[in-house]
Amino acid sequence: MAKQETNSDGSSVVSDLIHFLNASPTAFHAVDEAKRRLRNVGYVQVSEREDWKLEPGKRYFFTRNHSTIVAFAIGKKYVAGNGFYVIGAHTDSPCIKLKPNSKVTKGGFLEIGVQPYGGGLWHTWFDRDLTVAGRLIVRDEKDGSVSFSHRLVRIEEPIMRVPTLAIHLDRNVNSDGFKVNTQSHLLPILATSVKAELNKVIAKIGPDGNGETDGKKSTIYSKHHSILLEMIASQIGCKPDDICDFELQACDTQPSIIGGAAKEFVFSGRLDNLCMSFCSLKVHYPSLIILAMPFYLLTMSAIALIWNIISFQPTVELHFLADMASMIDATSSESDLEDESGVRMVALFDHEEVGSDSAQGAGSPVMLDALSRITSSFKSDSKLLQKAIQRSFLVSADMAHALHPNYMERHEDNHQPKMHGGLVIKHNANQRYATNSITSFLFREIASKHNLPVQDLWSAMTCPVVQPLVHTSKWCGDSYSRCRCPTIVEHSIREMCAVDDVKHSYEHFKASS
Repeated sequence: MAKQETNSDGSSVVSDLIHFLNASPTAFHAVDEAKRRLRNVGYVQVSEREDWKLEPGKRYFFTRNHSTIVAFAIGKKYVAGNGFYVIGAHTDSPCIKLKPNSKVTKGGFLEIGVQPYGGGLWHTWFDRDLTVAGRLIVRDEKDGSVSFSHRLVRIEEPIMRVPTLAIHLDRNVNSDGFKVNTQSHLLPILATSVKAELNKVIAKIGPDGNGETDGKKSTIYSKHHSILLEMIASQIGCKPDDICDFELQACDTQPSIIGGAAKEFVFSGRLDNLCMSFCSLKVHYPSLIILAMPFYLLTMSAIALIWNIISFQPTVELHFLADMASMIDATSSESDLEDESGVRMVALFDHEEVGSDSAQGAGSPVMLDALSRITSSFKSDSKLLQKAIQRSFLVSADMAHALHPNYMERHEDNHQPKMHGGLVIKHNANQRYATNSITSFLFREIASKHNLPVQDLWSAMTCPVVQPLVHTSKWCGDSYSRCRCPTIVEHSIREMCAVDDVKHSYEHFKASS
């Protein structure tokens, strides 16, 4: 597949996106991959459970629940009270997750009990070659002591499938539509009962079908099929009864690829929102943090003119804009932060697809906690945090619905984002998107300076809109904008976007002059 990627597209950015997508079947894996990339360019992990000893010119990151990650680079000239320039994206995608008790046996089949996560197009999950991935809690015993660890797991080969009903048994499906009952129709088939019995690898099985180890019944066997537990344990090199619990989800085994007759598309699951998560990390991480990108490429004379018109605080804001100039370069070395007076930050949240209201979602205190701890690490004065917030800027980066040629009525005539058309600025009069005329104007201005295309989206009034990441805008006042990369079949198991738009997103974030 690597050969196909290279031949299909010479862009290292898009090729790298493909690798990121294929390494990230779950939010846990996406954060793990982000950590690896950050460490490679010198970022140091800190823990929320410990005191932070931060230094100007240094780069750090922390995780929450192993599914949310916040990374930040502190400018050499930073002082407490200066602004934060933040890009927000999310690591989760709609999927089907295994239930706490997933063992289901019906009609001679072993099935997996699952529940839908987020607003997925569930009919697209049928007749796909599926596997499982996620995180485990594993018991480790050594020298008489017992500890528990967080482990990631991913079974590469297809092990299950959600089959549709044959047309002969559902004659009206094409006229009446395919209606999914997620409680009964969405269960993947893992094996037949007969084959599972013949190939049983658990040493001792009790008469009720539950496992026994050393004469003691293991609870995990009563909740999940032993054949599934054995495959998972084999994958990470432990015993099945060492698995205490897990959070697993079904995953498509088909890899992300570059496709289309002109090799112009990215075909992949989880483009929403790993595509923009990747772009926010790509500039060796947050040079891209670019969230404040709308500002930093304007000449100082242009900035002065604009801000004198739109702001009553030109001095403060011009200082903020001047700081942004150093964001043109990457932060892969300490020298990149020599002239930076702010804090560049990328925040990749979990649980956006279900409303962001969790301990690690955008609606949690995680962002405010980070800003508070960074500020107080340099000076203990509660008033400085509020000052820093008013000097900060946030861009919410996600995916947008591109014009679908078969459903053109779903877009307004004057607001039809197209593939290859560049980043999309999303608007909504009812504030479902927090973009305003100031932030959208500056966003377009930077695009103009670098000959980058940009588009606007105003959803048709018959189509409801949501803004789960709006939570993060609450701490940054009106310095907030929402940009999107156009895509088709969002929330399908297999989405698609344009290669050019991945490049446009990266270049718009990077925007070097």
